[in-house]
Amino acid sequence: MKYMGSKRWMLKNGLGLLLKDEVQNARRFMDLFTGSGAVASFVAGCCRIPVRAFDIQAFSVALACAVLGRTRAVNAETLWAEWRGRAERELKRRRLFAKATRVLPRPIDFHNSYVEEIRETCASAPSEFVITRAYGGHYFSSAQSIWMDALRLSLPQSPRDRQVALAALISAASQCAASPGHTAQPFQPTESAKRFLLESWNREVLERTKTELREIASKHAQIRGSARVADANESASELRKGDLVFIDPPYSAVHYSRFYHVLETVCRGRCGDVSGVGRYPPAKERPRSKYSVQTESRCAVTELLKLVAAQGATAIVTFPDKKCSNGISSHLLRGVAAEYFGQVRCKSVLGRFSTLGGDGAHRSARQASRELIMVLRP
Repeated sequence: MKYMGSKRWMLKNGLGLLLKDEVQNARRFMDLFTGSGAVASFVAGCCRIPVRAFDIQAFSVALACAVLGRTRAVNAETLWAEWRGRAERELKRRRLFAKATRVLPRPIDFHNSYVEEIRETCASAPSEFVITRAYGGHYFSSAQSIWMDALRLSLPQSPRDRQVALAALISAASQCAASPGHTAQPFQPTESAKRFLLESWNREVLERTKTELREIASKHAQIRGSARVADANESASELRKGDLVFIDPPYSAVHYSRFYHVLETVCRGRCGDVSGVGRYPPAKERPRSKYSVQTESRCAVTELLKLVAAQGATAIVTFPDKKCSNGISSHLLRGVAAEYFGQVRCKSVLGRFSTLGGDGAHRSARQASRELIMVLRP
């Protein structure tokens, strides 16, 4: 799963041990910016504590809910066989099966005219094939997008299986997207980029979905939790004394919805008219965060820490150990924490941050960074 500032690396570099240690004295674990769901799923899987996760992006909540909402593993093989069978029947009924299995041309034949033809074909897909109409010929090949739509339309009916399947499809879409790191803009069929476009379009959606399904289905919470689309500051009002709160706020001055609108569409199964090179949905469909607005971010994080302290909860805060583009800095966080909490413990560890795909020559997609970890007690 490609996600800005994902905590999977830090979980192996000290954060995981810290979480396990702090959870022992907590009643609930609250993840206010769940993102990829990595931290919430980690805590739910290894600790006997109810976990609640929040995020303003629906796909993030879907990823977290697929693990938090269950206390048993799911039979992935049976689920996949039935799910794929329904998707195949959906395509055959619409006479789209041949298109969904079409082989891409050789690299030497992969020109602008071919891509334009694919885009025109995808734009005329049935209205229910939302992913194909919005992103086919751009982020995905026609075959990839048609299969994703068929799978999306054929999700299991039972809430438990549906959550697992949807999370698998979102993860597979993230891996297959023809874009540099995130879905801000797709690769174009230029001489320098068409090889990346062709490589992405050749990624096997069905196999990747099946692999992700197996991985997610094997995970579950020890105690059933929940996940909900909600603003972090509003969710903080639900905190109680004895809660352990995980706070990993955005660090970019660009709204995260710009980078993940494709995954939001896969999750929601709907999308308004798209526009621009990035194929963006209307602004009203893209979540807006105060944390990604320079004139609002510092007040937002100050208010949040003040709320957490007032509720008597303990917090673990992670953030790049520097000043970031959204105006929040590790220095600011240290100062606010010292003002509202009785005990503040800080350390800086090695982490990795996203450069939004890099440039292939002078900047890699992910770079080493110093990450601040703070433990804040009332």
